[in-house]
Amino acid sequence: MLMFENEEKVLVNQNTRVKVSEKRLINCSRVDVNQLMPLKYKWAWEHYLNGCANHWMPTEVPMSKDIEIWKSNKLSQDERHLIMRVLGFFSTAESLVGNNITLAIFKYVTNPEARQYLLRQGFEEAIHTHTFHYIVESLGLDEGEVFNMYNEIPVIQAKDAFEMSLTADILQDGFTTETFEGAQKFLENLIGYYIIMEGLFFYSGFVMMLSFLRQNKMTGIGEQFQYILRDETVHLNFGIDLINGIKQENPEFWTPIFQERIIGLVKQGVELEIRYAEECLPNGLLGLTASMFREYVQHIADRRLERIGLKSLYNSKNPFPWMSEAIDLGKEKNFFETRVTEYQSASSLKW
Repeated sequence: MLMFENEEKVLVNQNTRVKVSEKRLINCSRVDVNQLMPLKYKWAWEHYLNGCANHWMPTEVPMSKDIEIWKSNKLSQDERHLIMRVLGFFSTAESLVGNNITLAIFKYVTNPEARQYLLRQGFEEAIHTHTFHYIVESLGLDEGEVFNMYNEIPVIQAKDAFEMSLTADILQDGFTTETFEGAQKFLENLIGYYIIMEGLFFYSGFVMMLSFLRQNKMTGIGEQFQYILRDETVHLNFGIDLINGIKQENPEFWTPIFQERIIGLVKQGVELEIRYAEECLPNGLLGLTASMFREYVQHIADRRLERIGLKSLYNSKNPFPWMSEAIDLGKEKNFFETRVTEYQSASSLKW
């Protein structure tokens, strides 16, 4: 068919037009993965826009007060131990998530709007890794000690090994999501990273570091964790939408046996996180105890399971109700004036 635009003849083949109904999250062979419009999964685009609006950089957060406190005797040995363990886990965990996105997930998601968000998330993971380098450098910590804890601290090594095992098969030559087993393995990876890593492992660390902020200690690190938490909330919501979208389009993958496998992985993740909390809090501090984290991890595990259509397991109460306020935080401190304002990235060009 011939169409006229701007007085030029343009040949358009109707068969090459993108049909929204033909878009699929995985295993789509009929629609060009590069053609973003028209959107089918508007939730993916909304998550992308939210990520862009939340943009921040760690170097915008002043660390002078943290440096002063760290060099003083105002922190107990238990408090220093907790901070070091949290930094040790996050410093490499963010890299694991970023690697999984770029090396595993991106390749097999065949929808352009979902890929658009994955690109944004990959950049955010790089920012988070940058954050921990910035903190370590600012406080004058031993970089080798912090960034090598995933090799030297058993509870951190166990969590990282658990996650890396979920990526191993997907990185093998010949892996495909076009087989029944491959598609289930891909779903398992998504659940392992979005539900367990970002939805469980990260959240107990948020509680620990934001507890310092609540007591006006290590406020620079605390503010950076607030921004990371805001990012991770969007990551989690995107991951849940992606998982549920794949389930909806491919209900045959969601077998009773597969559901039991997922429940088993979540249980394993809960126990790994409880052991990590026990290592971080051997004596309790800041009103936190390891037993409280058992309740908390079980509570949020139930919430994550429910959001992907599985029954809750533990029925534990939330010992940190203030975290809901932290997650819903819509206003941030102005970095340089330390007053509450809307933090939204913006720019203007003048010629």
